[in-house]
Amino acid sequence: MSLRRRIGAAAAVAVAVVAVALSITGYFSTRSALINQVRTDLRDQAQRYVQRAGQPLDHGGFGEPNQGGQGGFPGPPGPGGAAGYIQVVNPDGTVHASGPYHLPVTSQVRDIVSDRGGSVYFSTTVGGHHEEVYAVWDPGDQHVVMVAEPLTDADSVLDGLLLTYGLLIVGGVALAALLGFAISRSALRPIERFVAQTERATQTLDRPARLEATDAVELQRLAASFNQTIDALERSIEAQRHLVADASHELRTPIAALRSNIQIFLEAERLPVGERVELQDSILAELDELTQIVADVMELARGSGPDLHSEDVELDTIVRETVERAQRRAPGLRFNLELEPTIVPGVPERIGRAVTNVIDNARKWSPPDGEVEIQLRDGVLSVRDHGPGFGETDLPHVFDRFYRATRARRMPGSGLGLAIVKQAAESHGGYARAANAPDGGAMVTVSFGPARAVPQAPPIPVAAPPEPTF
Repeated sequence: MSLRRRIGAAAAVAVAVVAVALSITGYFSTRSALINQVRTDLRDQAQRYVQRAGQPLDHGGFGEPNQGGQGGFPGPPGPGGAAGYIQVVNPDGTVHASGPYHLPVTSQVRDIVSDRGGSVYFSTTVGGHHEEVYAVWDPGDQHVVMVAEPLTDADSVLDGLLLTYGLLIVGGVALAALLGFAISRSALRPIERFVAQTERATQTLDRPARLEATDAVELQRLAASFNQTIDALERSIEAQRHLVADASHELRTPIAALRSNIQIFLEAERLPVGERVELQDSILAELDELTQIVADVMELARGSGPDLHSEDVELDTIVRETVERAQRRAPGLRFNLELEPTIVPGVPERIGRAVTNVIDNARKWSPPDGEVEIQLRDGVLSVRDHGPGFGETDLPHVFDRFYRATRARRMPGSGLGLAIVKQAAESHGGYARAANAPDGGAMVTVSFGPARAVPQAPPIPVAAPPEPTF
């Protein structure tokens, strides 16, 4: 169902509910007022009869002068008349009525007889007429007086109300549906224009147009949100293009060198044994570099979005294992560790890759007999080397993809290591920063988001040695 039809149907249903509620309320309030008026008349008639106790009741009417009555209390010959209908019920069960019809003696009336007191109202049908009956105990004559009055006028009024309210509900629902469709058409016209603009704006992803923030405030916010989405999409596409272009540029050199070395290796029979071994080592090195570049590009292509498979990671353990591997590669370096037991939620592989890149960067730039200071405190990892540090022009770009300082262009690597560090840190809600230490060397600080310290286990009590006995 379209939104326009939903709005029209919702308006019709809302009006129908209100109309039905008002109709029911009006009907029952009117009915209550009419019935209360009839009951008031019945109570007055019964009260006048009780005050004239002892008057006879016959088929010609109670207390009429032409019938020898003493009080002149009028009574109609039967039900359905305007003045009402009277009968009495004696304690012995006999009934005397003012006409040819008898009112039904219900269990409630019999209870009044047995209790010698009380009163009750009820509706019944007598002689084909709908009657309201009032029964009350007469303490003077010790019997029950039952007075009835027809509900013909009240029923006629209520039947007219049912017709009126029915027409009101049907007409109101129809009018509400028409107005709902008209209002929905007017309200949705700006949205239809907005949809048409978005379709024109997204016809091309190269240079998608922007929407004008016009019409209502809500549509202005929607247009602004759409423009922000287009901006983010453009930045993502541009970043992908740069990544592909940079990756293809970086891959061109090792592929060309590898191809040249393989061509030479095909004629290796003419080379001395020593040169042949060097050529094999060179090919393997080029393959390793190519593999590393491809792995780095794949890591960056994953983006900085959060990974769904997150778990608790012991960051201090990862740092310690990474340092052990770096120590085997550079046995002359000294690694000074100050590690707090720390747990961070995240992806172990991405965190481990980032830690490895940070420590390898410090190892690569440290002198052969230098020292690398590694500190993990409050969830923040700081790695400092005692090498030449970052150049002032290079410092703002050390985390850029494929960026390599002038001094690093002759060294192995692709310029993606610290870019991967920054991406991994930001994907876990942290950060990566680079600076030069005051007394020389580079310092890289990495946070992988909120961390919690591992509680220290309480010391195990040691039982005191037993005292010697002599």
